[in-house]
Amino acid sequence: MRICLLTPAPDHPLLARTTDLLTSRHTVEWLDPGTADAALPDPATLADVYLLKTRTPRALAYARHLEEHGAPVLNSAAATELCQDRTAMADVALRAGLPFVATRTEPSLRLPGPAAEPAWPVVVKSRHSRRHDLVARVDDAERLRELAARWPDEPVVIQPFTPNSGWDHKMWVVGDEIFAGLRRSELAEGGADKRTRTLGLGDLPDEWLEVVRRVGEVFALDVYGVDLLDAGGGAPVIVDINAFPGIRGQHGAPEALAALALHTAAGSRRPRVPVGP
Repeated sequence: MRICLLTPAPDHPLLARTTDLLTSRHTVEWLDPGTADAALPDPATLADVYLLKTRTPRALAYARHLEEHGAPVLNSAAATELCQDRTAMADVALRAGLPFVATRTEPSLRLPGPAAEPAWPVVVKSRHSRRHDLVARVDDAERLRELAARWPDEPVVIQPFTPNSGWDHKMWVVGDEIFAGLRRSELAEGGADKRTRTLGLGDLPDEWLEVVRRVGEVFALDVYGVDLLDAGGGAPVIVDINAFPGIRGQHGAPEALAALALHTAAGSRRPRVPVGP
């Protein structure tokens, strides 16, 4: 089988280990479709499966070209793009009945007046998810004005702050496998801690796992992450969904990704594709 990684970073630990697992019997290539010299491939020379771990507009256009010519892409370009728009993400999740945090969209943080100010505290995020985007807790109008001065033209979403333990439940899915961990929230007092404490699935309620699986169905994702908060009411609150996250340090994740790639390349599993509204 020929497996192609669409990424600017093939040395990412998840991808590097997956490559190691595959290369004894299969051909693994990589390409950064975000570069200007990444020519569209000849349809006669397509790989058996592509793993899309990049989200630039150029990369998404490249992935669409592959799909139009029959190549399987994990995740699809449409599903990947949907997870970059937090407004669309919230709309899709809430319409599907998922326990997603209430989300309001604003063209910028320069709200027109006191009547438009939210009930404090809130969480403000860039509408378009990307590296080094805006994610901040805001407790009053003064803090909101500070952020508006630093991010004057940034489209944002505003969400009520969900009281919680200060820990994010990080859930990752690769095909049919679920991995879980606890990580200190970047909004918690004292700041974020990027270290992740691995959780066994037996440590989580079945209801939480059902929510995570349902996210994959609703968003047509095969490799994805879900950030959950324990709000103390039984059901979790979803605060973010990511297409093809890093999944660092999770035992078995590279093996699951390698198996998913091979099943997809062989045609025994097709990538999920979003359906229209």
